Amino acid sequence: MDMPTPNPEVLAKKARIVARLQEVLPADAVISDEAETRAYECDALTAYRCPPLAAVLPASTEEVVAVLKVCHEEDVPVVPRGAGTSLAGGSMPTADSIILGVARMTEVLETDYENRFIRVQTGRTNLSVSGAVEEDGFFYAPDPSSQLACAIAGNIAMNSGGAHCLKYGVTTNNLMGVTMVTMEGEVFEIGGAHLDAGGLDLLGVICGSEGQLGVVTEATLRILHKPEGARPVLMGFDSNEVAGQCVSDIIKSGILPVAIEFMDRPCIRATEAFAGAGYPDCEALLIVEVEGSDQEIEAQLERILAIARTHNPVELRESTSAEESARIWLGRKSAFGAMGQINDYMCLDGTIPVSQLPYVLRRIGELSKDYGLDVGNVFHAGDGNMHPLILFDANKPGDLERCEAFGADILRLCVEVGGCLTGEHGVGIEKRDLMVDQYAPEDLDIQMAVKDVFDPKWLLNPAKVFPLAASEPRRMAAE
Repeated sequence: MDMPTPNPEVLAKKARIVARLQEVLPADAVISDEAETRAYECDALTAYRCPPLAAVLPASTEEVVAVLKVCHEEDVPVVPRGAGTSLAGGSMPTADSIILGVARMTEVLETDYENRFIRVQTGRTNLSVSGAVEEDGFFYAPDPSSQLACAIAGNIAMNSGGAHCLKYGVTTNNLMGVTMVTMEGEVFEIGGAHLDAGGLDLLGVICGSEGQLGVVTEATLRILHKPEGARPVLMGFDSNEVAGQCVSDIIKSGILPVAIEFMDRPCIRATEAFAGAGYPDCEALLIVEVEGSDQEIEAQLERILAIARTHNPVELRESTSAEESARIWLGRKSAFGAMGQINDYMCLDGTIPVSQLPYVLRRIGELSKDYGLDVGNVFHAGDGNMHPLILFDANKPGDLERCEAFGADILRLCVEVGGCLTGEHGVGIEKRDLMVDQYAPEDLDIQMAVKDVFDPKWLLNPAKVFPLAASEPRRMAAE
């Protein structure tokens, strides 16, 4: 089959832009070979792919400034990229864009234990932030499932959480300051080594903005003393609804565990085959973890177990050792990989009021039958951050489209019961057309007006977050 002839104008523009980028960056920091740029054609939402014009890997804020100034002058869109673990297509490029990856920006810039903060370049992985301070008895609280690989840059972009966010909050609750470069190449220092800076809450605007406003190159993060101890308990139940009601009752009692994680039968079976954690044969299980002194742990678990017993659990298993705690968590930490052994899947991310868990779980089961696609539920139940995994066959015509329609109905359900479209994965391209189900046109206009201020040319992370029809007038006016 004959390959299409490259457009001479496009080739000339690419050559000019690449040459300019090579003038401001080291030679190995500019990737323009077509085969090599394919490594950046998608993120963890692999159903959609598009190679970029080129990719750049700056190593400092100054190099980011230089790149953005070139791209601004040339009117070239820029897609900021952390580690590429986004499940919503948050860092998928367009064909005319430059990928700006922060993977080389991994330095620890400052550590202050007295004031409990660490300042890092944002290409550093989530887990390695805790790794930098753990020997001194501290840790960084947000712990996404991808924490071994995901970058702080992406955590800030999507306001990531994790299993322990119930007690410690998500990224926005642990982010104290950022260094951000705008599309024009201006550097802003926002917040810092203190909480609640005066003036406008620009830090709150930036965290969760998905690369729409600027490129965050450095972050000041809150670090905490490690707790004296922690202990999980595993609970098995006869139905998803009963497990959901147990979660609701625990939260209503006023107890604040450090984590409440949920898994249903499909996930339990998959993780048992994959990791052999020794989970019970049941329809749903919860992993509830508390922390503190031995006395605090005992007091909290006594109340939690009393609540669980009112729901006739199939099994209650309280950890008695570090090894047993690791086994209780083993299946949960293996869940996404285990489900991938069964089939292709799409991992959703919607948040609901905890009181609505029983109803929403029942409706997801009904929708599963309607669409003829299996779904596994594994999620952060304590704060209602759901992650349904819809199984489909990527090689079967129509299956992806059916999966996407099913996922859209689940996310609309989350909004209908008083929740929202995303808890930590972001909107990206996956949910941009669903934004109209959560926000009125006036709300979207205000959000887009903020982007107008930070990125007047609409060059940063194009075709993300906002419905294309709603953003088109602004994008056209900016060209």
